[in-house]
Amino acid sequence: MRVGIVAIGQRLPDWARSAVDDYAKRLPAEWRFGIKALKAEPRDGKSAAALRAAEAQRLDAALPAGVRRVVLDERGERVDTAQLAQRLRVWQRDGRDVALVIGGPDGLDPAFKARADERLRLSDLTLPHALARVLLVEALYRAWSLDAGHPYHRE
Repeated sequence: MRVGIVAIGQRLPDWARSAVDDYAKRLPAEWRFGIKALKAEPRDGKSAAALRAAEAQRLDAALPAGVRRVVLDERGERVDTAQLAQRLRVWQRDGRDVALVIGGPDGLDPAFKARADERLRLSDLTLPHALARVLLVEALYRAWSLDAGHPYHRE
């Protein structure tokens, strides 16, 4: 199973890139973890709906057929670390690759979200996209470490 993040937005501050890289290198090799950063749609006076629709086309083109689409959404399902670890076990048994999708500054297109296999939330707070990537990779590592019996996660 390949686990990856597909995100709108290519620029990350150095602190975020460093944190993402640190957690990513800790993830298990069998996940073949990667991050695909896609260009945000130029604003050019376009409406938020037009921006989201254009970015949805980019996301659709970047996601392989058959991949499990898990979108990060502020209205998605709230999960704790143990529940995320359980999800990871389910996803692994399913055998499909997993793409965790982070939208652009205006969010994700409603039609794109409707096509997702799952919708999860990282927080009830609104987060900057750089921080969302860091939190997501750390959460994946923490959930994996729980199942692996690694002492990183403590109840």
